[in-house]
Amino acid sequence: MRSIGDEIKRAAAETFDSTCYIMGPKVAELEKAIAAYSGARFGVGVSSGTDALLISLMALEIKLGDLVVTTPYSFFATAGVIARLHATPVFVDIDPSTYNMDAAALRRWFADNPQQAKQVKAIIPVHLYGQCADMDPILALAQEYGVPVVEDAAQAIGATYPSAAGLKRAGSMGAAGCFSFFPSKNLGCAGDGGMVATNDEALAEKLVRLRNHGAQPKYYHSLIGGNFRLDALQAAILLVKFPHLESWHSQRRRNAEYYDANLNVRGIQTPAAVYGREYHIYNQYVVSVPEKRDEFREFLKKKEIGHEVYYPVPFHEQECFRYLGYRTGDFPHSERAARHTVALPIYPELAPEMQDYILEAIGEFYG
Repeated sequence: MRSIGDEIKRAAAETFDSTCYIMGPKVAELEKAIAAYSGARFGVGVSSGTDALLISLMALEIKLGDLVVTTPYSFFATAGVIARLHATPVFVDIDPSTYNMDAAALRRWFADNPQQAKQVKAIIPVHLYGQCADMDPILALAQEYGVPVVEDAAQAIGATYPSAAGLKRAGSMGAAGCFSFFPSKNLGCAGDGGMVATNDEALAEKLVRLRNHGAQPKYYHSLIGGNFRLDALQAAILLVKFPHLESWHSQRRRNAEYYDANLNVRGIQTPAAVYGREYHIYNQYVVSVPEKRDEFREFLKKKEIGHEVYYPVPFHEQECFRYLGYRTGDFPHSERAARHTVALPIYPELAPEMQDYILEAIGEFYG
């Protein structure tokens, strides 16, 4: 991002000069921009993507005794926020081709658990790696059971979904859509930041109160909220970067296309863009390898090739969730993804010759 470094420094300096460090006009400007971009009526800036999920569940009054259905394969916050509110996470497996919630598995769970289904107070599909979950059947099921949907769109700002009702942006389809501006995201700030998008005016007003300890007006608390406010500095930085977001998406798609065309190694599964590459924003480019994943990672490290595993331990195998009673084998697609996937470099500045070096390394190891 060196090309906009000076502009970011100016925006930061202006913020310091303004002495408005928390909330303020820059945050309001960012909220309007992100809401409009995402196809939602309202945006509520918050302190992180995790807090976007947490405050959304708080606004929906999720509490002890409630069940919230999601997948076991995501960043920890997706399930962690459910447990923090003393509700119970319920997991359904992922689609092995997209790593997103399997809508058919979700429907089967509701059909097979009619008593528990009555306790479900929210569904959280995750738009993992920059591709939307199959939202039409998920939303149809949620409407059938009268359950709100909270989209975990932390990795998917700008991703689109070809709904039967028309093209939709990630974060605009459920009761709330949650974004993260963590520095590694396609639109990242210089620390933590997040936003909730919604089309529900009453919900937006409640979110605004909850992010500031439930106060409205100042020092008068109708709700018990928290300190979930977005810093003006982060909003100022994001406003500089935001006009470049579509270009960065395009460059990531270009890099994904190059990988797809040239990664011809037997047994390696490239990411499935199930709606078409133009709908995917490639926050990560995740491949599935046939075997020796850990040895492969060591090989990449020696070659000085950056990579990561998202995510090595599904929720149902995490020590802190043992109390839920799940066992290894309950969610085979999530477990296989956790043991076989690796994220390769996909950032916008990645040049073809750099990708060639990565491709040669993969061929050397698995060829």
